[in-house]
Amino acid sequence: MSRPSFDAIFMNLASDLAQRSHCVKAQVGAVLTKDTRIISIGYNGPPAGTHNCDEEWPEEGCPRDSKNSCSLALHAEENAILYATKNGATLDGATLYLTLSPCISCARLIFSSGIKKVWFKRSYAEYKGLPSDEGVDFLNKFGVFAAKFEG
Repeated sequence: MSRPSFDAIFMNLASDLAQRSHCVKAQVGAVLTKDTRIISIGYNGPPAGTHNCDEEWPEEGCPRDSKNSCSLALHAEENAILYATKNGATLDGATLYLTLSPCISCARLIFSSGIKKVWFKRSYAEYKGLPSDEGVDFLNKFGVFAAKFEG
């Protein structure tokens, strides 16, 4: 009998969580784990209790910032990290599974929180039309393993 790896299970869960997003532009999911246990989950969207983009702006999505990104949304990894720390979880040595590689801002948050490994399904640079994955480059440069999940 063949059993799926924990990496595959957590990446599949991140993909499933992405479907919960109310974002009109992109749906991203995150699973934060430690020692094969789930610490926290997240998906992209506005802070809880504020609004839902797909309901308030169903055609165009929420207002855009100067970089043409959602001006009101938290990224999936931000939501997962914030929820974990709000509930007292220690993130040192944790692993993060993402459906989209982290932007540079989220990479700084990931590094600062003590997460040591990041697996992602798709490239943020490809999604945004950027020359490189700045977030992935930053993490790898400063000792956080970050790579595309091929499982």
